[in-house]
Amino acid sequence: METIHALMQQSAGVGAGIALGSAVGFGLRRKRSGSSEGLIGGSVFVTSAVCGIVAMGVMMLITYVSA
Repeated sequence: METIHALMQQSAGVGAGIALGSAVGFGLRRKRSGSSEGLIGGSVFVTSAVCGIVAMGVMMLITYVSA
């Protein structure tokens, strides 16, 4: 269980950065195009949160495998 906590702490910055960056990008894209096509549930927040969680999971896996 400690391993999971350590991996999450090491990977949290990547997840937060990807979530924030994708929120800005998806928000601009939605504002410019006027449609919510391609967004999960039509929501920028949900889509960027999922991107952040996936990125954090991938980073945790890479950190675990390389250690």
